[in-house]
Formats: sequence, structure tokens, C-alpha cells
Amino acid sequence: MNYIPIFKLSDLPKESQQIINFQNTKVLLLHYDDQITAIGNTCLHKGGPLGKGIITKHSEGLCIQCPWHGWEYNIKTGKAPDGYLDQQSVYDVKIHDDQILLSEQPIVRAKRAEHDHSAIKDLKALQYQTTTDSINILGISTTNMAKGAARESTSEHALLQSLEHAKQHHSASTRLLKLRDLEFRACEGYYSIHEQACTWPCSITDANPNDGMTEVYRSMILWADVILVATPIRWGNPSSLFFKMCERLNCVQNQITLHNKILIQNKVAGFIITGGQDNIQQVAGQMGTFFTDLGFVLPPFHFVGWSRGWVAEDMEKNVEQLKKSRYLKRSVKDLTDNAIRLSKQIKQMDSSHMNTPLPKRIESDI
Repeated sequence: MNYIPIFKLSDLPKESQQIINFQNTKVLLLHYDDQITAIGNTCLHKGGPLGKGIITKHSEGLCIQCPWHGWEYNIKTGKAPDGYLDQQSVYDVKIHDDQILLSEQPIVRAKRAEHDHSAIKDLKALQYQTTTDSINILGISTTNMAKGAARESTSEHALLQSLEHAKQHHSASTRLLKLRDLEFRACEGYYSIHEQACTWPCSITDANPNDGMTEVYRSMILWADVILVATPIRWGNPSSLFFKMCERLNCVQNQITLHNKILIQNKVAGFIITGGQDNIQQVAGQMGTFFTDLGFVLPPFHFVGWSRGWVAEDMEKNVEQLKKSRYLKRSVKDLTDNAIRLSKQIKQMDSSHMNTPLPKRIESDI
């Protein structure tokens, strides 16, 4: 086997690593435990650069952890730890006169193991469940409260009225998702590492299909014709759970940026906003901007707002007063009717040629 000098030993100090270009590929040199080893630098998961990761300890030895999504490989054998079957390529290393020499070809070839994605195959394949005749209404409650708490939510109460109206007067199919019950991880900022690291489905869901956002993706992207999002006002903004969900929906918007693929087409969004502070229009503006940026369409008069005003500090009366409100009972019906009528109209449109003025990766000037 031929060996090719590629790097000075003195330029690779102990406890360090270096990415090099070798034979039209990138190889990772590592100097740990008084030994020089070399493995492929490209992670077998989504192509992340292993050499920019950290060294971790396992019972099988030291591993390099990919900075994108945490996949790991033994720095000597190239094997994935903990029983995973992925195998990174491995090069033989020789040292001669302060030169590191690599085998011309890897002595162990890279092999990406088959991983079971059956639990989310519908998301990966974008198996939409809507039809031209479906009336699927998804309600999303973003109210946060302790499990089993003897409490009611004004925004959730109004949302339930809306879903019931859709069912009774439009023969709609309805679903209710309470974000507080889904136990989903916060966005871990993969997009800020590299745009290709933010994937559809979300990388967290890809690694753990039982993450609670999986059901949000499935219901919102594949099933719903109309979404109705309900939130309380929290310090002049939607709830923290709303923003937690929005951050995890970056993987939907990012498909436009990377692949010019619009996942949301011919879907309608409406909002229910309640609170002790009268900041309804700002909250509606935030919510509307976000969901239209994903591709949702807003009906005329696309939100219901209910507030007892700045001085209403007797919060224990909020639910009682909301239940008595004739305005609220009427307005949630109007919102629901408007959203369903618009949904029926836009589903007749051919959206196959729809485009977006959002930035695209191929247009980057940097």
C-alpha cells in the first residue's frame, strides 16, 4: 500500500486535531493518547464537519462528536459507540522524519447503517392528508400551566368554543393540541451552526420521533386545512410556549431557504388572544407575521381579541367574565366561519407554481 506524506508531526501537538484535504476528500487527523489517528471528516448523518467537534469519553475509548447533531465516532476505529452500527472511514498512519504519512486509500471504508425512520416516514415523505373537500381544523393552545392544575384558560376556553362551532355548523374534523402536554425540546439552534444542519423534519424529531413537536408537525403540516392558535398575553407578547413552538418551526421555513420547497400551501391561520393587558393588536401582528412567513393565509379579520384592560387585576374573574361575554361567543364563530370559507376558496387554487420573496441560499452574496 502506498503512503503519502501530508502533514508535519510538529504541527499537530498533543490533544489536538486538524482537518486536511487528502485525495479529493477531507480527512481528520487526531493526536490523542500519544497516538496519531486519521478518520473521515464528514459525518455520516447530515455531512457535518467532525473536526470542529469535541472529544468525548466512552467505555470503548475516545470519540469525536459532530457539532451539528452530536453523532460520535471512535477516533481510532471509526466505529459509532453504544451499539450503533455506523462506521467512519479509517486511514492507516505512519510517522517518518517528522512527517505524518497516510495510506493512499482508507483501510476501513465508511458505512452508514440503516436507521429506522418508520415512525416519521409520513413527515419525511410529506404525505399530506388534506383533500379539496376536507375541513380539518386544528386548534393549538399555547397556555402553560402545571399538570393537573385546577385552572381554566380564557384563550383555551374560547378555542374550544371555536372548534365546537366548526364541528357542529361545518361538519369539520377537529383536533386540539395543548402544547403544555407535549413535552417537546426547545430548538437547539442547528441553523446557527450551518443552514444544512436545520433539517425537515427537525433534527430533534429525526433523532427522537417521540418528541412532542412531532405531533405538531404531523397535525399542522400534513393534516390541517385551518389552524386556530390561542394564546394568553404575557408581558405584552404571546406565551413563551408559543415562541418555543415557533423556533422549532424554523425547519419548515428553512426548506424555502435551502430548497425552494414550500411545505405550507393553501392553509389558513387565525388567532385567539386573551389577557388582562390590552396589547392585542401587537400580539396579533407578531403571530400573523410569523405564520404568513411560513405560507399560511390570513382571512379578513383574522383574530379574536378579548381583554378586560390594564386595570383589571382581579384575575380570578377573567374566566367568569369571558364566559358571560356575548361578544366572545359571537366573535369566535365569525373567526371560524371566515377561516373555513377562505380555506374552501383557496383550496381550489393551483399552488404548484407559488413562489416566495424570502431569501434563498443560492442567492447569498457572502
